Amino acid sequence: MISVNDFKTGVTIELEGQPYQVVEFQHVKPGKGAAFVRAKLKNVKNGAVVEKTFRGGEKVPKAILDRREMQYLYSDGDGYIMMDNETYEQTMVNKEILGDSVKWLLENMTVGVLIYQDLVIAIDIPNFVELTVADTEPGIKGDTATGATKNATLETGAVVQVPLFINTGDKLRIDTRSGQYMERV
Repeated sequence: MISVNDFKTGVTIELEGQPYQVVEFQHVKPGKGAAFVRAKLKNVKNGAVVEKTFRGGEKVPKAILDRREMQYLYSDGDGYIMMDNETYEQTMVNKEILGDSVKWLLENMTVGVLIYQDLVIAIDIPNFVELTVADTEPGIKGDTATGATKNATLETGAVVQVPLFINTGDKLRIDTRSGQYMERV
């Protein structure tokens, strides 16, 4: 149990059977009446943000989240098989949990996995990945000054905008947070 007076940004609590992370909090001491804590909480499972007011000194259960390094092995229908780097135990993760990050997953990539009550609830892929261009229109020599872009399909199936000089087979660094091309490697 943790007192709401001890809230800090990033603390994870359990509320109504769900894990929530404290995004913002404010201790309020009105002139009349008891002090209270107003907090903005983010559901770790689905990302929903709620605002909740707690009485001063109220105790809430602390959520126990386990962060582990796992290696992505392969896709199996709607599931993605991950292997724990310490125990070599394999776990299937649903496609819904991976969300948009699935288009950056490459076999044998190491990712951070967030586990709550023995269930994988989120994965954290690296901010930058290096992927090979599987298909794009051929580049034209000297066509680099215009700043124009074209579509390029990467080895994972993701499509990104790249400069005109990029060719099939080039290895690119991609920012996974924005999905943008950063540089040729």
